[in-house]
Order: sequence, then C-alpha cells, then structure tokens
Amino acid sequence: MDQPSSKPARRVRYKGTHPKAFQEKYKELQPDKYAADVEKVKQKGATPAGMHRSICVDEILDFLQIRPGQKGLDATLGYGGHSLEMLRQLSPDGILYAIDADPIELPKTRERLAALGFGEEQVVIQKMNFCDIHLIVQQAGQLDFVLADLGVSSMQIDNPERGFTFKADGPLDLRLNPRSGKPASALLKKLSQKELQTILVENADEPYAEILSVAITSRLAKGLPVETTGQLRDIIRDTLVVVPKDERPETIKKSSQRCFQALRIAVNQEFEVLEKFLEKLPDALVSGGRVAILSFHSGEDRRVKKFFQHYFREGIFSEISLEPIRPSAKEIFDNPRARSTKMRWAVKA
Repeated sequence: MDQPSSKPARRVRYKGTHPKAFQEKYKELQPDKYAADVEKVKQKGATPAGMHRSICVDEILDFLQIRPGQKGLDATLGYGGHSLEMLRQLSPDGILYAIDADPIELPKTRERLAALGFGEEQVVIQKMNFCDIHLIVQQAGQLDFVLADLGVSSMQIDNPERGFTFKADGPLDLRLNPRSGKPASALLKKLSQKELQTILVENADEPYAEILSVAITSRLAKGLPVETTGQLRDIIRDTLVVVPKDERPETIKKSSQRCFQALRIAVNQEFEVLEKFLEKLPDALVSGGRVAILSFHSGEDRRVKKFFQHYFREGIFSEISLEPIRPSAKEIFDNPRARSTKMRWAVKA
C-alpha cells in the first residue's frame, strides 16, 4: 500500500496584523506576489523587509548623463535599484559592470535584474570589493561613468542574522561579507578600552565614547559575553542611566546607532577601502568621464571631498561639486533613511 504523502510545510503566518519579526514578513519579502502590500508599506514612509529604496536616483541620472552605448560601473550593486535605472538609459547597446562584496545579496540581485530583461549581455555582475576597481578596468577598459553608494543596504540592516541592527536580537556580526574576516564580537575581544574609545570617536563622533568603552571592555574583562546585538544594546542602555530621564530614550537610540556604525566601519575597514577606491578612481575614467558618490556620514564625506579637491587642484578633474547635493524634502519624507545622504560628483579632465 502506498504511504500517504507528507503535508507540505506551511509558510510562516503573520502574528496579528503587524508582524515584527523579519522572517514573518513574507508579503514584503515577496514583492512580485504581494505588490499591493509592499506599496502600502512604502506609502507609510517605510522600507519593506528584504528591499532597498535607492536614494537620489533623479539627481544621479541628471548628473551622469548616461547615453546608449556607453560603458559604466555600479561599484556597490546592492539591491540593484540604481543599476536598473542606469541600464534603462544604456539600452540597447550599452553595458554596465556591477560589483558588490556581499555574497548573500548578490545572486538575488542578479536574478532580479535578469527577470526584468537585463542579462549578461547588458550587465556584468561580479562579487568584488569596490577598492578593486582596477580589476574592472583591466577587463572593460576605462569607463564613461562610475557610481558608488557607500550606504549599507536595507536588506542587510533589516535582517537580524546579519547583526547590523540593535532593534532585533542577533549575532553581533556586522560584516558586509560574512564569509570573510572576523565579526564585531571577535573584534571587541581584541581591543583595549582606549582603542575602542578611539573607534567610537573617529568612526561615529560618539559623545559618550569613554564611558561606553569602559563598560564594554569591563564586561569582557569579567568573562561576560558581548556576542549578540541585544547584549551590546543593553550595555549601552544600562551605561547611559547617567543621562537625564527625559533625554534618555533618544540618547540611547542615537548612541546605539553610532556605536553599531563605528563597529561596522572598523570590522569592514570601510575608510581604508574607500581611500583605495578613491586613489584608483581617476585611472578608471575616460576623459570627460563622470563619477557620483553617495555618502552617509561625515567620515566618508570628508574623504570624498578631500580626494575630489586634490584631483581638481592637480588638474585631473575639470569640475567637482562645490557643495554636496542632498535628497529633496519629499524623498526624505517618503524614505527617512535618505536623511543623512550627501552626493558629491566630479568630471575627469
């Protein structure tokens, strides 16, 4: 007698009307199937789970002036929103190279763009850190345009398994490529109090860097773990009881954001990687080639500004943005994560 077939596994169901867990947001994680639900989330000024809303798209396209037949690079592919719009302008015979260091999101974006009609003939996607831009030039020759969005994508932030957010408990990882290097939890074990304090100040301008670094390193010295995002968040919360009660919730939130940012920058060596990219950038562009860079905090923006000004004084760039371009008030209202964005641009002589 045939054995009865096992029942198919049921998908995770919403708990109530507003699921909080990332894994339970199956409608947002399937935008093609639940387009109306995803649109409702966007209308509320939120980013659907597993998605990323590209920032300053109109401003980028207006500056890059992409034409059919050109050759360009999206140095930080992410969800592929910027790439999609650039590919539409490159069609029918242009080509876009697109790179990203994240091995988890990269294949998803490749499939997403292919489903929209952009295959390997139009977009060449490779897993690569953008500081290795010279390797793209070796393959493709000099480029007509380059875009680099230095922000962490919403897919990475929202997924607690990646450890980028203090809003949900997960491993204290913070690696853009979780298959390479050491997580933030391992880094903390190696740092002295002064070294951690320096990281919090230099990478995030954290005003409570001294007492927070003392609290974190003291806990580790006692053999107590700092292995999860929740444990780090709780240390920050408990340490900042010194703040007046009416100011405390907002202060804890801001300090948590800054501490996670500072550790992420340190874990991924983001400033060093950015400087290597900027050093190689002029050789990657044809004469008249254009580059636009989106940054999200002062450390990044200072470095981009410094390099652009240096290349302008040396005559390598013929034009640079004198002031950063900011997202419109409407874009910030629709997408609050755009608030800190600064876009700088340059044109090679």
